[in-house]
Amino acid sequence: MKNRVLQAVILIVCCTVLGAALGIFTSRYYHSGEPAKPDIEGLLWPNPRDVEPFKVLDQDGKPFGLEDLSGKWSFLFFGYTHCPDICPVTLAVLARVYSRLEEQKLADNIQVIFVSVDPERDTPDVIKSYVNYFNKNFIGLTGNEQQINSLAGQIGIVHARGENTAPGEYPVDHTASVFLISPDDKLLGIFSAPQTVDNIIFRFKAITDFINHLDT
Repeated sequence: MKNRVLQAVILIVCCTVLGAALGIFTSRYYHSGEPAKPDIEGLLWPNPRDVEPFKVLDQDGKPFGLEDLSGKWSFLFFGYTHCPDICPVTLAVLARVYSRLEEQKLADNIQVIFVSVDPERDTPDVIKSYVNYFNKNFIGLTGNEQQINSLAGQIGIVHARGENTAPGEYPVDHTASVFLISPDDKLLGIFSAPQTVDNIIFRFKAITDFINHLDT
């Protein structure tokens, strides 16, 4: 009889402790003040991907790596200078996005980066001339195939060289999305094609407002 009473007491104590622990966990989970994921198209939350260290070359032939992304919001677009349509259209959109944000005094911590997936033809000089056509502040990146893949692979870029259409002429299939990297080096957003100026600006502001709210 005493053993049964003792067992009952132990069971009650265990249930009480377990219930209290569950209550604390539930309270912390639901009342931590962490906002729910906002309804923003393309926002990678709550698990944005960390961008790992990489090394490529910029349009001036200088090394460019993860440290050059830190501290700024970066719009990354991967393409190639011989691209007949998607690349010039997308960069033209990004140029208008950048200009609009400049007008609104919001471009100081923003950089637009064009990454070549055709390093054989896209030397730093070629890249520099290409990005300068759209905006003098745009950054162009190139390098050898291994260097490009070290960045493209972790962002999730798919690219493949096609068959030669003439000597030295060939298409390169590639992902057409624009990727948003946060100042703390996280892949935070994807702007899928087709992009528009208003849509990118609206979603960018929504994302930055959400992140800024987390930091307050």
